[in-house]
Amino acid sequence: MFPKCELPSGPKFLEIDAVDRVFPTPQGPYVALQGIDLTIEPGEFICAIGHSGCGKSTLLNIVAGLDRASAGGVILEGKEVRGPGPDRMVVFQNHSLLPWLTVRQNIALGVNRVFAHLPKGERRQIVDEHIDMVHLRPAADKYPRELSGGMKQRVGIARALALRPKLLLLDEPFGALDALTRGRLQEQLMEICNHHQISAMMVTHDVDEALLLSDRIVMLTNGPAARIGQILTVDLPRPRERLTVVNHPAYYRMRGELVDFLNRQKARKQLQLARAKGLVRQRENLEKTTLDLGFIPLTDCAPLASPWKRVFFADQGLDVNLVRGTGWGRSPKI
Repeated sequence: MFPKCELPSGPKFLEIDAVDRVFPTPQGPYVALQGIDLTIEPGEFICAIGHSGCGKSTLLNIVAGLDRASAGGVILEGKEVRGPGPDRMVVFQNHSLLPWLTVRQNIALGVNRVFAHLPKGERRQIVDEHIDMVHLRPAADKYPRELSGGMKQRVGIARALALRPKLLLLDEPFGALDALTRGRLQEQLMEICNHHQISAMMVTHDVDEALLLSDRIVMLTNGPAARIGQILTVDLPRPRERLTVVNHPAYYRMRGELVDFLNRQKARKQLQLARAKGLVRQRENLEKTTLDLGFIPLTDCAPLASPWKRVFFADQGLDVNLVRGTGWGRSPKI
């Protein structure tokens, strides 16, 4: 028997390869991102989540071509990203509409530039199709000042999708909206991405939003030198509805993983601040600084396992790893 040969896999849809981003400052170089490696498949929805200052938007700007990596690079369908282009469209937190243009004109601005080779009737048809896609036909000839916040964001989404990008990039597009409007736009975005098989990468602070929309959630550690700390696969069936997602047996387990990661990052940040102020016990005075503590998941383990207790451990200069056991007779060896 000859040994089995594996064929080399083709290029990924999107590859973020060993990306670093360093900014010069008067105090010296500031490393915002370090060693970011990530691949995105066609039709996949990725959310990046983490505390403020962890470089989420910086990473999104590098993928968009609005910023350049200091080391490493981004490859889209086998071609290196060296600048912005219509194959990657960004929806910003601010709608960024031109106030002197109507809804139709704002969307048509990019369409007429990118599809200048098409007849005028076809370009108008593209604009009308995307106005209908976000349910804005009655407001097609209104100016931004005549629209609500949610309607403006829908125009921004339609403007991005009208150029038929290969990758949709969203930088907290619903962060400034009320809960009801945000929920409606999330549902519309899911419907559009599922129907048209659009690949998307989104920055968010909202754990529930990330679980509702994404196929995978990329969790970034605190800056400086932020990196990917964990990636969570959201294996919830599609198409998704909010109530179905919340009632899924795996939902709160996944939500707990996200919240736990964010709490650990918060605790580390608080520890760094405390050390900078000289409030943390000196580790060299401790006999042992790394501890494994076993627990059984019963109610009385709450004082040990609660997030604030982890901050307490860190304040004492201790690195504590909590190890879950299944019973007193079967507890892990500590």
